[in-house]
Amino acid sequence: MNIAERLRSKMLAQGLNESELGRRADVPQPTINRILSGESASPRRPTIEKIARVLKVSPNWLMFGGADESKSFDANIEMALQPSRSFSYPEISWVQAGTASEAMELCNVSACATHTSDVWAGEHGFWLKVMGPSMTSPVGPSFPEGFLILVAPEFEPRSGQFVVAKLIDSNEATFKQFIRDSGTYYLKPLNPSFPTIPMDDAWVVVGTVVDGKMPKSIFR
Repeated sequence: MNIAERLRSKMLAQGLNESELGRRADVPQPTINRILSGESASPRRPTIEKIARVLKVSPNWLMFGGADESKSFDANIEMALQPSRSFSYPEISWVQAGTASEAMELCNVSACATHTSDVWAGEHGFWLKVMGPSMTSPVGPSFPEGFLILVAPEFEPRSGQFVVAKLIDSNEATFKQFIRDSGTYYLKPLNPSFPTIPMDDAWVVVGTVVDGKMPKSIFR
């Protein structure tokens, strides 16, 4: 079974519809619908933990399946902290974070360096190394040149999250903040010296950024 089938089976067993499960788990009903429809095959970990607590199943079982379904939640106890699970993803060649002349060049994945994260980025997640100053900010979140970002191609972004997007007719790509304002989408740099890019039909989101870190090499 996949995650949609596991979730549906538990909802049916407990007589819960999407709205009631969403209310109990404090998860938006459309999010649950996307999981059940298969549109969201790799939901965010906090979402899975909320749903699993209501269904009294293990978050790992709900996300990945396996034999640990019986490790359920008890409403009268608090779940102890568990060791973090680590996921390994390849670092593809580079992404230029600047203007629309940027390019993302994919390398032979088998020859790429890999980095780990405790954040699940789906089956096809990958790391990119930021180049250029457009996402370096004097205040708030900042992604300086050399920073590694973990991209989840299967995750639909929300307004305010960070994404890698590219022009449909070329390999040109950019790393920016995804903003929705009055029904229009924009790619916003964090460096005020760079322009915000209106996201028209020529652009497509490659993936949502779900983690980031400085490479260990800078500390050596």
